[in-house]
Amino acid sequence: MRIYMIGIGGIGMSALAQLYIRDGHTVSGSDREISPTTELLETKGVHVSIPQKPENVPAGAEIIVYSDAVWEDNGERVRAKELGLKQVSYFEALGEVSKGKRTIAVTGTHGKTTTTALIAKILKDAGKDPTAIVGSIVPEFGSNFLSGASDVFVVEACEYKDHLLKLSPTVLVLTNVEWDHTDWFLTLESEIETFAKSAEALPSGGALVTNALGSNIVPIVARTKAQVISYTDESVPELQLIGDFNLMNARAAKSAVKVLFPDISEVVIDKSLSEFKGTWRRFEVKGETKEGAVVIDDYAHHPSAIEATLKATRAKFPDKKIIVAFHPHLYSRTRDLMDGFVHAFVDADEVVFAPIYPAREEPIVGVTSDVLAEKIRATGKQAQAFHSLEEVETYLRSVSAPNIILMTMGAGDIYKVADHLIDH
Repeated sequence: MRIYMIGIGGIGMSALAQLYIRDGHTVSGSDREISPTTELLETKGVHVSIPQKPENVPAGAEIIVYSDAVWEDNGERVRAKELGLKQVSYFEALGEVSKGKRTIAVTGTHGKTTTTALIAKILKDAGKDPTAIVGSIVPEFGSNFLSGASDVFVVEACEYKDHLLKLSPTVLVLTNVEWDHTDWFLTLESEIETFAKSAEALPSGGALVTNALGSNIVPIVARTKAQVISYTDESVPELQLIGDFNLMNARAAKSAVKVLFPDISEVVIDKSLSEFKGTWRRFEVKGETKEGAVVIDDYAHHPSAIEATLKATRAKFPDKKIIVAFHPHLYSRTRDLMDGFVHAFVDADEVVFAPIYPAREEPIVGVTSDVLAEKIRATGKQAQAFHSLEEVETYLRSVSAPNIILMTMGAGDIYKVADHLIDH
């Protein structure tokens, strides 16, 4: 089959492209700009057109797969419609891929990527030969995709726009639940309802792996007919990953593996967990600046994830000054979780903000990085906002010193600043 993928550089889309290639399909696609994932795809023989233009769409494509970030009025999608080509969303395509497989789907507000990677690694190390799609590049895999020959499929499942409901997992891992994706879920209750529908759809022989006593999870547990496994008391070894939150991710991963494969020994699971070094953009120590500052990049973009990550950073570097450069993601999230953001940086010594990364949104009046910085300054913490990533980088270079941790954080392009800082 000839497949064209619009937004192919997306972390999930690029992994799906690699799965299609493995299965013998011809794949090409487009994106807005070069990224680590488009470069990875090029090494695998996938032609990626940059930028996106209507004329990129091949008339002979049998199916168009589009990223969630690509709206219906995108020029390439409009052209595909004119050509009469079948179009499916990323998660609709994933749903087709997962049919007939023993699928472990990992969802939740935080920890999806690390938990998915841990499950895939354990199963790989145990000889179960899984296929996996992970929301980050995993060094052990050399990719965000792991190719396996068995019928086991491990996949990260995002709740945004109810996408996870397109999947039919045997095991659903629900890491935790907090209000997020506020442009889609107008209330926490609406988000809980989506998770509940997914739990409700589990087969009677399946399992829900979660923190069964979590206040936002209790109503979800009540809706499933599947076995419920609470991961919170699972024993795990010492990890190379920082933070209590990663211990919880490891517990969830171990519990999920034991449900599907009770024959895998504790020794094998714990060895795999203890050897895991993390993934791209999850507390990734990039290196040092020429002045000796340690540069760390992290994907945290929700207030509670920011707070937990910085708490762990402070514990690891108690004598260092921590300067965080944060890239707010979405106007709606910044507006709706503003109070949380104001108090999320308690363990940072200083915070600098890049302009809000709009992704799929138009600006909202009165919602800016400047407003966020002003509110944080009112709490007594040093904070300022810049108007470009270049300005952020220039400032971080000016304060670089051996006793400093420079931490870039957020779901946008802020990782590029970290890369530049260590490029001597």
